[in-house]
Amino acid sequence: MNKEIWWTDWGLTPYPEALRRQHVLFDRIKQIKILNRRDGGRRITPNYFVFTSHPHVYTLGKSGKEEHLLLPPGLLEAKGIAFYRTDRGGDITYHGPGQIVGYPVIDLDNFGLDIIGYIRALEEVIIRVLARWGLRGERSPGETGVWLDAGTERARKICAIGVRTSRWITMHGFALNVTTDLSYFDHIIPCGIRGKAVASMHTELGYDPGEEAVKQAVLEEFARVFGARMIAVERLE
Repeated sequence: MNKEIWWTDWGLTPYPEALRRQHVLFDRIKQIKILNRRDGGRRITPNYFVFTSHPHVYTLGKSGKEEHLLLPPGLLEAKGIAFYRTDRGGDITYHGPGQIVGYPVIDLDNFGLDIIGYIRALEEVIIRVLARWGLRGERSPGETGVWLDAGTERARKICAIGVRTSRWITMHGFALNVTTDLSYFDHIIPCGIRGKAVASMHTELGYDPGEEAVKQAVLEEFARVFGARMIAVERLE
């Protein structure tokens, strides 16, 4: 099993372009697995991890409901917000500046994980990251992602998680609100969950923790939780 993960940072990237580039990485792993199955080979499959952020955009997962978008197309355009249906699981969410998006494109066979175990591992990474700043991230039964004050009237989501897997290869990932403008969530029913708020590290801490510091914490905790070696590369295409 290969537990090396090549990682890079795409910076601010339009959502369709980031999706296209994810598919390139995904297909690279898939083709190796197809060849191995065809001829019984033992070729090593690579693993990738990408940081990015997106210009203002709402994305709707395969199981999402379009009525959870509360703005008509004309107002979306006026506010400079894009909207895309996408191939991940989950419902509607928002991406924008000040949010750290992480896209692991990995072969779960390399880590001995099933899909549920993978999602729980992603949650654990974020829970550990938040703990470094004294924030108590929690899971909420039946609601994927990481929450603050889960199970109370003050429950609020600080990190959304939505993934796609095929042949045990992952795509999409998590979106952690760091200095995100939370007003953009007012125009959707986030993740299709009514009556619950969203949060950011900035609003909770009262100061900006610094995106680069948070990214470094994510890399370190990802390595620990997945038992992986994170290797920085200049480009992943």
